Amino acid sequence: MAIKIKRIDPLHFDVMELQPLIEDSKNQGIFLVQRLVDEWISGTNCFNREGEILLGARDDNKLVALCGLNLDPYHPVSGLGRVRHLYVLSSKRRQGIGTQLIKQIIQQAQQHFDVLNLRTTNSEADKFYLAQGFRRSYERPECTHILNLKFAMYR
Repeated sequence: MAIKIKRIDPLHFDVMELQPLIEDSKNQGIFLVQRLVDEWISGTNCFNREGEILLGARDDNKLVALCGLNLDPYHPVSGLGRVRHLYVLSSKRRQGIGTQLIKQIIQQAQQHFDVLNLRTTNSEADKFYLAQGFRRSYERPECTHILNLKFAMYR
């Protein structure tokens, strides 16, 4: 079955659906999916402000990956977005799912933001984001990669 990517509705989000992603990520020492759930439950981040979105990738109706787009909380200046919580189940990696998700995030971001920021310390994620058109950023510790949406390749 083909991967289907859809917006996760903030009003009808079942955090229990993320349990396989939480367990998979924790087994790898990555806690960003758990942080997403914690922030959702607390109301800190529900991807429900103007321009924000949380996407889920499904295979056979099971959530296998997700990626979010927020106003950049570190620099809440008009025009700055932030890629958040991109995670693909380890068994589903290298199948283009992450690329599909980031393309849709970039397309959404182009409607609302001028620049996309993100932070990663993972060397594989660094390579992935560079391949998607991001460049490394060294100006601020909370931002390792940046994409100028005016010149993004996914128009």
